[in-house]
Amino acid sequence: MAENLIISEGGKSNRYPVLYDQIKTVIENEYDIIADMANIAAMIHQTFGFLWTGFYRVVGEELVLGPFQGPMACSRIGFGKGVCGTAWKEARTVIVPDVDAFPGHIACSSDSRSEIVVPVFSKDGDEVTAVLDIDSIETATFDDTDREWLEKIASLIQKTGA
Repeated sequence: MAENLIISEGGKSNRYPVLYDQIKTVIENEYDIIADMANIAAMIHQTFGFLWTGFYRVVGEELVLGPFQGPMACSRIGFGKGVCGTAWKEARTVIVPDVDAFPGHIACSSDSRSEIVVPVFSKDGDEVTAVLDIDSIETATFDDTDREWLEKIASLIQKTGA
């Protein structure tokens, strides 16, 4: 069903609004966080064809790999470590145009050239409970358009009480 929903034409400014509405429709009656994360990762990945699209969940003092699409990934990331741990620690979206220039970058895949990590907040918005991590094989893939729409998409997860 989901593959019929995904659009693949037009630039990202055209794709994101449609993708956002499709994700809202797919997850609106689902209240299991893992199911929502799995569908969101698949829909973003299929729409844009990124190298890696997925979630890391906060479990204790580390991020633990959640639902994703793409090659094998790191299973656990420490608080403040790499791009994901930095986004968690600083509770903000981190855009990295060139991963080789990011101090402490964790190379789960040598094919990754740029990355965006978006925090997912608790239902009340007080704490980061997960991060949405997306990697590209090209440098400078992500910009404010991605940040804006991916933050909106991540906020959809808050309803589930992530």
